[in-house]
Amino acid sequence: MRIISKRTLREFWESSPQYADAKSSLEVWHGETLRATWKTPQEIKGQFRSASILKNNRVVFNISGNKYRLIVSIDYARQACFIRFIGTHKQYDVINAEVI
Repeated sequence: MRIISKRTLREFWESSPQYADAKSSLEVWHGETLRATWKTPQEIKGQFRSASILKNNRVVFNISGNKYRLIVSIDYARQACFIRFIGTHKQYDVINAEVI
């Protein structure tokens, strides 16, 4: 999978000292996703059991032991993963994950 873009992840963990603990988990997620060739949501669930599959090809990943939420939009045909959101549960609760 191509990931658009790692810069979003880096900017998150660098944006505040309180988010610095997300760095290692996000780097692991990034590395695993780069090597992935997902063709269906079920393949994502096979690799990331705690991932939530939403409408509009959105997937929510739990990061750092479920401390943070990462929302991506997947284009299976193009093998592309677009980062739509990374934040805390509190921040996640005020957005619409299916349209962000």
